[in-house]
Parts: sequence; C-alpha cells; structure tokens
Amino acid sequence: MLSSFFIFFLLFLAINGEDATRLELIHRNSPKLSGNVRPKTQMENIIQFHRRDVMRIRNMVTRRRRRVTEMETSVAMSIHSGSDYGAGEYFVHVKVGSPGQRFMLVADTGSELTWMNCRYKCGHKCGTHKGRIDDDKRVFKADRSSSFRTVPCLSGMCKIELANLFSLASCPTPLTPCAYDYRYLEGSSAIGFFASDTVSVGLTNGRKKKLKNVLIGCTQTIKGDLGGFKGADGVLGLGFGKYTFTTKVAEEFGGKFSYCLVDHLSPKNLTNYIVFGHNKIETSLMRSMRHTDLVLGGVYGSLYGVNVLGITIGFTLLKIAPEVWDPNLGGGTIIDSGTSLTYLADPAYKLVTAAFNESISKFERLSTEGGPFEFCFNSTGFNESLVPKLQIHFANGAQFEPPVKSYIIDVAPQKKCLGFVSAGWPGTSIIGNIMQQNHFWEFDLERSTLAFASSSCT
Repeated sequence: MLSSFFIFFLLFLAINGEDATRLELIHRNSPKLSGNVRPKTQMENIIQFHRRDVMRIRNMVTRRRRRVTEMETSVAMSIHSGSDYGAGEYFVHVKVGSPGQRFMLVADTGSELTWMNCRYKCGHKCGTHKGRIDDDKRVFKADRSSSFRTVPCLSGMCKIELANLFSLASCPTPLTPCAYDYRYLEGSSAIGFFASDTVSVGLTNGRKKKLKNVLIGCTQTIKGDLGGFKGADGVLGLGFGKYTFTTKVAEEFGGKFSYCLVDHLSPKNLTNYIVFGHNKIETSLMRSMRHTDLVLGGVYGSLYGVNVLGITIGFTLLKIAPEVWDPNLGGGTIIDSGTSLTYLADPAYKLVTAAFNESISKFERLSTEGGPFEFCFNSTGFNESLVPKLQIHFANGAQFEPPVKSYIIDVAPQKKCLGFVSAGWPGTSIIGNIMQQNHFWEFDLERSTLAFASSSCT
C-alpha cells in the first residue's frame, strides 16, 4: 500500500540505552535530506499534506475492495516534528542485502510490501546503468547481495500468497521471478518482481541484528508520477500482514509496536521514538492507559482498524448513524500514522463541523486559500476554552480526547482552520497523525488491542 504515508528516517548507529535501538524519524522536507525545498507557509504544508493523503486514501479504498511475548531487546526509531520541514511524512534509512546497501525509504503503516529501486542481472554495469529509474535515485544492486533470492513465478507463494500484493500471472520460464505491478488510481505504477533478502537493524544493547528472508520488491520501472515517493528510493512496509516489515520484526522482538508523536509545531530538536517490541514507559503513563480493540485483517486488510461507537462534542453525543462506524456497511474507522489529516465519513463530518461551527461563528470567516478545509477564521482573540471538547468513543469504554490544537489547526499567523476533511459516503474515517499527537499509542498485534494515553512525548 503506497502513497503519501507516514515516513521514518532511521539512523542505525544511534545507540541509546540497553535494550532498544534509537532510529531517527524525520519529515521528508528536512534540511538533513538533500534537495528538499520547504513550503513557504503552513497552509502550503497543509495543502501538500492533503494532496498526499488523497493519493494514499484512494489506494486504501482500492485495496479494501480487492479483499476484504516481550523480548530482551527491541527496535526503536526516534521521531521529530515535521512542521519545520513542511511535511507530514517521514523517511527511513535502512540497510538491505549482504553486505548492506543503504537506502532512504518511505515508511508506510498502510503498506504491506517493502520495495526499492533495483537492478538485477546487470553485472559490472550495476553501478552505472541508467534509464528506467531516475538517475538521482539510489538503486539496490541485487547482484551484489549474497543473500538475495528471487521468488519463482511457478511457486504457490507467487500464485496464491502474493496475489493480494498485485503479483502477475505471467510466467514465461520456471526461473522467471514472480512479477508485480502496483497500480494507482491516478495512473502511476511501480513494476518489478518479488524477492527476499536480509535487512539489518541495530539494537540498543550494543549489538546488531540481521533480519533474514524479508520479502522485498525489486522495482525496475516506475510509470507516472508517484507523488510522495519523490526523493525516496522506495517503501518500508509497516502495515499488518504476513509479509510486512512490522510482522517480520514482531517475530524477532514480540508482537507489539508503539510510538508517541510530538506536536507538529514543536521545535526540530524534540524527539521521541517508534519502538518494536517491549517499550519501557513511565509508571504514571502506564496507569493512565486506556484499551480498546484493534481490528486486524478482514475488510481492513493491512490497515489498523478500530471500533468507534460515537463522537461527543462538549456534553452532546452526536446523532451519527451506526453504519458510519460499520466497515461492513460502507463505513469503518482506521488509525493511521501515515495520513496527516483526519477524515470523517460525510454523515459524521457534517454533524461534527456543524457543532464546532457554532463555537467559532463569531470569528471572521477567512478564505481557505485552496486548502482542504471548509472552515477557516481570524483567530485574533481566540481562546481554546471557547471550543467544546472533542471525544471519540471507542469500544470497551475507551475515550480518546485529543487536545484542541489537534483539530483547531494553525495554518498562518492569526488564522486557524477546523481540521477535518470529508471522506465522502460510503467512506472510511481516518484518525490521522495530527489528531494522534501528544498521545502514546501501543499496537499489540498478538492480542489485537490498542492502548493509548495522553503524553507530552518528550
């Protein structure tokens, strides 16, 4: 699952602590990444967030319609605010192959496949070959990896298990690798073949770990404009599924991963971590944790579904039809760190925006400047106490109450917008990463539970 996604930047040599690796997570427009040009205004940031979200959500809908133990060590990735870099996305640096070759990948919590720009059977020309992949991209030279193994096109894995990952039926010879063609609604695609190889990670106990036989995609052709992939060498698949990077790491470090997103307007030097495996957290945070069901597989596929029962604004429970929250009736909700904004199925969107509009109607309405929001206003004299609190009610009695700044969003000096976007109807509601900020989130894949608690993430 590809598009504009939540992207991680991993520094594998940044060791911190005794039992986890700290791997830095930085937005795509960071000055640390060569060639990045930061948008001039926060509204330009929001517009870019929305464009990448739209590409991502279109692909999510397509994929949904196509199907319906704590270890001694853990892997962690440090998280920086993306506001200073002008994006809601993150890159990762990851080493693939034996010996390891280093790449910058889009880290996508909704993607099942890890793939990268790739050359195969190019011999001594691997380092100089040009043509189908942009010349400024790093390319995985598969011939130089002793652990690289292709997936045969005649295998059951190709014909059955990888069918949902867009594997192709063509098989001209028994030795031909299993091919894929990732297609997007906007007309772009990534074309290549499946293989397995070793991915290297560092551990905070000072050792290094090699994850063997990780399924990867060797992308040889890119057609069209893949939008959010500009500046990246491929994708790190962090969704839920048999062959995702998340699942592979869970096999080694326990079936959990967690993260805490700092405020997107925080200074660049504030950092937190995404952790695979056991995450040592403060007792006070542990005591305030709330738990709900995590809906894995089925109609949600590789996405992380949650059961929403309703939304309260102030002290009023909105009269949102139950089918809005039912994935089998055209609705449903996912929590996604790769989508920046928060999308509500249209029946919920209309009621939520109407309720908040009452509290901000006394402020001067301002132009949205081509942005995705309908409600923007002059925030001179604005006080958060004027806005009723938002609560999202999950199953099992868990209530999520994000800070006001996560849904009344700063887009320019003296200008704020109500930060919801319509997902249409039928439509899947998405709790995006801006709404998730200042909360600790723990995904337990073995128990199918989601735990969360308010946190400064510092």
